[in-house]
Amino acid sequence: MEYEEFKKVLKNNKLTLKEFSKLSGVSYGTSTKWGKDNRPVSDWVESWLTLYVENQRLKVLENMIKEMCERSNHK
Repeated sequence: MEYEEFKKVLKNNKLTLKEFSKLSGVSYGTSTKWGKDNRPVSDWVESWLTLYVENQRLKVLENMIKEMCERSNHK
């Protein structure tokens, strides 16, 4: 994953570099060095972000289903 693509995925998912660092366990200092002096983004990041994004989508769906079930139980 190229650094620009990495930054785009973070932005599109409303995730800051600091938040990414905290969630993924990579130091903020390390993540800020990616893209500088041709330092590549670590290989595992792309798959981690893919799983993170999918997990966020599933959480939204889960909440929608819970709300629908609660509404139908109250009728």
